[in-house]
Amino acid sequence: MSAEQRGSWILTGAVVACVTALYVPCVQKTVPGGDSGELITTACELGVAHPPGYPLFTLLARFSMCLLPSFSPAHSVNLMSSLLGAAACGCLCITVCRMTGPGPGAVLAAGLFAVSRLSWQWSVVAEVFSLNNLFIGLLFFLTTSFQRAENSTQRRKIARWGALCCGLGLCNQHTLVLYVMVIIPWIFYRLYTLKELSFVGLISLGLSFLTGFLPYLYLPVSSYLNAARWSWGDQTTLSGLLNHLLRTEYGTFSLAKTETSVSLSSMLQAQLDHCLLELSPPALVLAGAGLLLSTQDRRCSSVTWLLTVMLLVYSLFFAWRANLDISRPLLLGVVERFWLQSDAVVCVLAGLGVSCCRTQLERRFGRGGVWNTISWVFTLALLAHLVHTNHRSCDQSSNSVVEKFGRELLASVPKDSLILTRGDLPGNSLRYLHYCQGLRADVRLVDQEMMTYSWYVAKLAQHLPGVHFPGRFWDPVLSEQKNTFDFRQFLLRNTHRDVFACIGLSDGDSSWEQSFTRWPWGVCDYLVPVQKQFHPEEWAQRTRDIYNWTEPHNRL
Repeated sequence: MSAEQRGSWILTGAVVACVTALYVPCVQKTVPGGDSGELITTACELGVAHPPGYPLFTLLARFSMCLLPSFSPAHSVNLMSSLLGAAACGCLCITVCRMTGPGPGAVLAAGLFAVSRLSWQWSVVAEVFSLNNLFIGLLFFLTTSFQRAENSTQRRKIARWGALCCGLGLCNQHTLVLYVMVIIPWIFYRLYTLKELSFVGLISLGLSFLTGFLPYLYLPVSSYLNAARWSWGDQTTLSGLLNHLLRTEYGTFSLAKTETSVSLSSMLQAQLDHCLLELSPPALVLAGAGLLLSTQDRRCSSVTWLLTVMLLVYSLFFAWRANLDISRPLLLGVVERFWLQSDAVVCVLAGLGVSCCRTQLERRFGRGGVWNTISWVFTLALLAHLVHTNHRSCDQSSNSVVEKFGRELLASVPKDSLILTRGDLPGNSLRYLHYCQGLRADVRLVDQEMMTYSWYVAKLAQHLPGVHFPGRFWDPVLSEQKNTFDFRQFLLRNTHRDVFACIGLSDGDSSWEQSFTRWPWGVCDYLVPVQKQFHPEEWAQRTRDIYNWTEPHNRL
């Protein structure tokens, strides 16, 4: 190993250690909001997560729970995400080291990505994005290693590792396919121009790629065993497996199954605004300089152009297919997480910009030590500024809002209640506390939206003893012809339990309104037969001890 390579690995190790030291104290110790509760519950139960299933994340999350039994399931998986995020930053660092050598540029690339709000925010909670960031970083590193390989043996070895990483990465987040579609032709072209492309080599790469998909075998196995009390879909048939993998229930090439559309220009403008705000204008200027200057360097010009094409393809395709109304803050929060994938390219280009500018200034004016010092000072100052700016919003160590909400809600309902959940907040938080933490084993949780899917009753009814489903699934339109049921029929079959709807009831089925009415129960609705008399004084006495779930405004 040369001195430069040794220095690169030492610098990368230092970066990973620093990012870990930054992330770990900020990790949320309780269940977060969004999809996190579902992902953690799926790992607890060894079930199947929402499409496309995320088998690799599920298995890693389960492993982290076994590795840290003294931690709560949520804390252990959140901690795992932070370590994956730190490793992803290390990959960006070693990528720039391979292209221009160790120095401030490599630190800027990794540090800028690490302390940007989006990356930091989604690396301290249980989400799939930090694992996707790691695979992005690995692909960048392997691509530069392939370009810098000294002989055909090294290139073949790196290409096989890259193919394996492509397959594994696609077991986590499908947006990675847009980078894979650009990298694979480039690899083939490089091998072809070097006269190293052969039929045997293609077979070897194909097998490595397919090996990466092995975690997907977990989906039909879990579905067949049907031991998980919470799981999504039926993957025991080929059509069910393909529906899940292709996200048919969401819309295969869209973020959501909705008729909403946003113009391409509006989405691209929003992404640019995000880069200016989150990564800073100096970083974008450096990224532009890195693109212009590194293309003049034979060592890294090919990889620079490849990264640029990946950035353009991803940004354009995602802006075209991201069919959510970003004028609404909640939906903007859903969309912006997917900009992390393009942010990684921008950060690498910014790192190249620092390295190339330093080299050009040294060539023109001499005084290499001065320019090197200025580069380090600029890098550390920019990163320190971003840490100061983002730390408060990204420090989730004291955030227990979602778990407190779920605990108080579960504690408030009578014994043997049936809770009909609606939405991520009550659904995912209650499922986590009920299945992973063992809270309120007497209650039953039924998801309103999931009842409309044909697989829900068939797969999960056996795990809901005492809950009666009068048909195959909830369909208020053609309930008689399809052996399905409407909401009134469901409530009539479960009058032996206190039934609560949290939060609200699904639209489109008013059949229950003639037979049942709603009484207020905090954020939930208590569903009772219409003939039951409401006595305000008695009801006030019964609900006087209901939770008082309050949080100071803007506390987090």
